[in-house]
Amino acid sequence: MTTPEPSPGPLQQLKGAMDTVLVVDVFVVIAGAIWFATAVALHSQHVEAPLELFQRLWEPLFTPAIGLLMGAALLSGVLGWWQRRGQR
Repeated sequence: MTTPEPSPGPLQQLKGAMDTVLVVDVFVVIAGAIWFATAVALHSQHVEAPLELFQRLWEPLFTPAIGLLMGAALLSGVLGWWQRRGQR
């Protein structure tokens, strides 16, 4: 008979949810970069619609996504430094 695994605490659930959001965010940023490169290539062929749509979505979608990714990277670095500092 196996013992049931304990359910994760609220902090672990929050961390799991944040990890999921950050994974989705990384893919949004990567997709945005690919879209931008494609839109610029199409712009050189005088196809304007993809670049115009990217420009309309820049402020409400891509700027916050990049900011969230940068903030998470900085927070991760600070927390790692703090943990290493506490182990000395």
